[in-house]
Amino acid sequence: MEKVNENVKNLKKGQKVVIEDGATIGQDCILGHNVVVHSGVTVGDNVTVGDNTVLGKEPFRAKSSAITTIEKLPNLQIGEGTTIGACCVIYRGARLGNSCFVGDLATIRENTIIGDMTIVGKGATIENRSSIGKRVKIETNAYITAFSTIEDYCFIAPEVTFTNDNYLGRTEERKKYFRGPTLKKGARIGANATILPGIIIGEDAVVAAGSVVTRNLEPRKVYAGAPARYIKEVPEEQLIMNQTYYEK
Repeated sequence: MEKVNENVKNLKKGQKVVIEDGATIGQDCILGHNVVVHSGVTVGDNVTVGDNTVLGKEPFRAKSSAITTIEKLPNLQIGEGTTIGACCVIYRGARLGNSCFVGDLATIRENTIIGDMTIVGKGATIENRSSIGKRVKIETNAYITAFSTIEDYCFIAPEVTFTNDNYLGRTEERKKYFRGPTLKKGARIGANATILPGIIIGEDAVVAAGSVVTRNLEPRKVYAGAPARYIKEVPEEQLIMNQTYYEK
């Protein structure tokens, strides 16, 4: 079962680590106790994986799931310098960039792409077929529904909820319209906000804590309330282009 390339250097493993045939582990990696690396997974150099984490899990489907098609998924790829916490599950078909951070208990589903230096907080869930840019921060227990798009430099506070089904699970018609929210570059979402299906939030827009977003939001404006309404312009010094870490 466990077969690591002889050229791998400085691999540190805890107890009862499982590395299936066909997995590739980079140089100078650390795998905690009970880590499972499924066949086909590629782990870059200098990656740390916490105890009890599963990499490359195949998805299961309930008979009543909205999406029941079983598809052949590409292999999971973990970029170099990435840190993954304890008890995480990252599915086959996902792709994580370089220097990402995934907190304990997080779940990243299949066909999800995550850019370089993005943070996925403790207990956060990113559902399938989502696209996350670089330098994004997704905080503790946030829920990113399937078919969502989050562009570079966005911030998503704890307990934020994205949704993708306006039909609330009823009628076959709904399957034609599954669509998660889209956050444009630099958008920021406050704690416990809810974003309804298909909503587009403009660049550098801000959604206040506890808001419910029911319509598209314009760039560089602050919104609050349920439903969210315009409050004021985003201060110039807070725009992403004026931050020291911003790369054009």
